Amino acid sequence: MNALLRNPFRDLDQKKLRRSSDALKTQNDYYKIVNKRIGVFALVIILVFSIVVVRLAFLQIRGEETYTAKLESYTSKKQTDMTPRGMIYDRNGKVVAGTVSALNITYFPPKNTTSDEQWELAQKFAKQFKTNHDRFTLSDYQDAYLYLHTDANGKKDNGNNLLSGNELNLGSADAEKLKRERITQEMVEKEFSEEDLNAYAIFGAMRRAPSSQLKVVLEDVDKEIVYYLEEHKDEYPGFDVDMGGWKREYPYGSTFRDVLGGVSTSVQGVPSELKTYYEAKGYSMVDRVGIKGLEEQYEDLLTGTRKVSEITYDENGIAVLNEINSGKNGYDLHMSIDIELQKKVDDVLEKVLKNASNDSRRQYFKNAYVILMNPQTGEIYAMSGKAKGDDGKITNFATGNYKAGVVPGSIVKGATVYMGLTEGVIDANTIFIDAPIEFKGSQIKASYQNHGPVNAVKALSVSSNVYMWYTVMALAGVNYVPKGPLIVNDYAGIVRLMRSYYSMFGLGTSTGLDVPDETSTSFVGNSTDVGKFLDFAIGQYDLYTPIQIAQYVSTLANGGKKVQPKLVNTATEVNSDYVVYKNETTILSTLKGKESDLDVVRAGFHQCVLDGNCGGAIKSLPYDIAAKTGTAESAEHGGKTTNAALIGWAPYENPTLAFVCLAPDSDTNIGTNLAGNICYQEIMPEIIQDFFKKYPIDKKD
Repeated sequence: MNALLRNPFRDLDQKKLRRSSDALKTQNDYYKIVNKRIGVFALVIILVFSIVVVRLAFLQIRGEETYTAKLESYTSKKQTDMTPRGMIYDRNGKVVAGTVSALNITYFPPKNTTSDEQWELAQKFAKQFKTNHDRFTLSDYQDAYLYLHTDANGKKDNGNNLLSGNELNLGSADAEKLKRERITQEMVEKEFSEEDLNAYAIFGAMRRAPSSQLKVVLEDVDKEIVYYLEEHKDEYPGFDVDMGGWKREYPYGSTFRDVLGGVSTSVQGVPSELKTYYEAKGYSMVDRVGIKGLEEQYEDLLTGTRKVSEITYDENGIAVLNEINSGKNGYDLHMSIDIELQKKVDDVLEKVLKNASNDSRRQYFKNAYVILMNPQTGEIYAMSGKAKGDDGKITNFATGNYKAGVVPGSIVKGATVYMGLTEGVIDANTIFIDAPIEFKGSQIKASYQNHGPVNAVKALSVSSNVYMWYTVMALAGVNYVPKGPLIVNDYAGIVRLMRSYYSMFGLGTSTGLDVPDETSTSFVGNSTDVGKFLDFAIGQYDLYTPIQIAQYVSTLANGGKKVQPKLVNTATEVNSDYVVYKNETTILSTLKGKESDLDVVRAGFHQCVLDGNCGGAIKSLPYDIAAKTGTAESAEHGGKTTNAALIGWAPYENPTLAFVCLAPDSDTNIGTNLAGNICYQEIMPEIIQDFFKKYPIDKKD
């Protein structure tokens, strides 16, 4: 016993005894020392264990709920579903894109269900509910072939019949790619019946990733289908009815639809090309998302907070979803667009395109664009575009206002004059003689007619080409000699300078319009012919989109501020006026020149209307309007056509409307029997009157 209880301090004590003569005379009680020290050690151990026991008791009693919840979160399965999408209203509160309830058929795989069992169920379901595969893409046809094709023995071979020789030894990714390249829609339709492909459409929807996510296999179904499925649910394990589904409705039909965009169906889910983007944002691949237009641009506002359900299984292995968070609907958007005015402008453009079909001088007239915009705020009241096909059918093409490039013609002369004034090569009183000019080895260049001596204001009123040419020649340091050579020492430099001035107004740059796919730049000419900078000065070189031209004329109208155009003003809580997002007016830049220089240009536009050079119909309107016409030779149709344009604003001081009208290829340039500028003849007079009926201003004296 004593040997077992060896004193760990004995050696130290012995050393101490050897060093002390007094200690040697004293008998030491080693056992007493040992017991005392072990007692202290035991007390420390008991104290530590007491703390641990108390802590465990605390955790068990006080933290039970917290740790139970954590355990459940690690072991339970959750299902998230999209809540109803926010609505889109016009500026006057009219519903343009609505969200209404719909009945959907869903599928969640029961436990331990095999793919063969799901295929049999899909065949049964498709036959009973008469489904179809009308939304199949080529990829869907390829998927169907790879799953359904069987070899000579009736066994599925995953399309290996399409490979031969060494191809059978390719890696899985390379083999898959090769097989898909060889599968065509015609090949699949020839091998498999309509019933097989219809069933595969259901099967594919049932098996979309992720496997643990509820899938919508049929969207917006009739009540008869719902009733039948409810009565025979045991025959279709995993299928159920979603009473909380929703769908998009567009009360104004095709009006403005190409700008609004669309929403993917529950069956489509997230487009494959956007998979990475939406996965990074936490979306499931079966979620519905905005596709193009405003639906895509404002996806983050329109989409709601997801509903969350817990997944459990009943005794038959059928999934049961228990809602634990109801989620929240998306926010509502309020556009700057007046949908009734938009519809009216659409009707006017469709009418003139139809009428043009009976006029041989307008046989190539296929497209027309009109934008009505507030030059102070950038709000767009209407943005219309129409396109006529070779079959004569006319469709909406409002997106052409920010995607289609048009040769603008003389409407850019305001920017040319402003450039000359700001650079100091002309002033308000500079006079040039409007008469034909001619360079060595080139054709005579002239205005539509000779105007004699003109200053800057009159040059804009009568649309003098010659005045613009003298201005940019002065800018380029060209000393014009009749029939002499045109020598420009720095041709690239003068073109860059001109583009920099035009871009100050928005010409040739992205306007910042709130859409996902605005054409970011103009369609730039790149000719090395030095004479082209003269064409550039009169709008016969670069191409611009209608929205760029709208930003340009708004900059003239509002006194030199380049305002960012916008289609959406605010977003609000559903069924509420509470604003969660406001698209503020944004001034992108201001003109660098003197206000008096811009006033000269503005006066020229005003004079165009007062003199009747912008058309008698525009002059006769009871409003104080400033405007500028444009006629540009088109490169289309063998150079036999011209583009018509009219831009302007009203009232002249403190304007509330800036307008753009472009009609590419709307007239011929051959002979003297011309149809004329359809923008100021037929399109804009009616539209301007309709606008001011809705948004009145004081009439001119």
